[in-house]
Amino acid sequence: MGIVTVSAPYGAAGAEVAPAVAERLGLPFHDRAIPVQVAGRLGVPVAEAEANDGTVVSGLWRLVASLGTMPDPVGGVLPTSELPDARAYRQQTERVLTEIAEGAGGVVLGRAAAMVLGGRADALHVRLDGPADRRLAAAVARSGRPADEVRHEMEGADRAREAYVRHFYRCDPAGPRSYHLVIDSTALPLQTVIELIVVAAHGRGIGVPGR
Repeated sequence: MGIVTVSAPYGAAGAEVAPAVAERLGLPFHDRAIPVQVAGRLGVPVAEAEANDGTVVSGLWRLVASLGTMPDPVGGVLPTSELPDARAYRQQTERVLTEIAEGAGGVVLGRAAAMVLGGRADALHVRLDGPADRRLAAAVARSGRPADEVRHEMEGADRAREAYVRHFYRCDPAGPRSYHLVIDSTALPLQTVIELIVVAAHGRGIGVPGR
């Protein structure tokens, strides 16, 4: 079946595109189920796992986000008292991702999945992106919230996600070498974006035959 990983900064429509791609390919969409599994393995409440999940700028990732204020996030060092927790969440998330890839496959949004599963021949790694001003405009249009409020949230989310990937995987989450397909999802209709990913997935033999 294979696996598709989708990386997307705030406003790049990852939450809309990834589940639609999963439906088109006849594959399960893995998002909130991942922190649930991580919580079970670590013996913590689901709410705590979600707060420490790489897609939520809260809890532990407020600490990770602070790395983005340093001159070089790659060189940032988490306080010793917090590092074991951060590593535990990361390691369990990596194990869940590997089990998904080795099992029924699916479509995964975020969680640095392209870095974790980068060497697999049965994977398609996709990056959705776009200029910050267009991502902001798209997010405002979808949410109907004030632009200043959305901008503040976008900047924090982007900083946290970049710091997380740089700290643990020593690479730029926007770097094209980590992906098979990079799409400016602010410049194309979302249905076109979805279609491009589906075609690329089929080209790598990913998806339920006949879908």
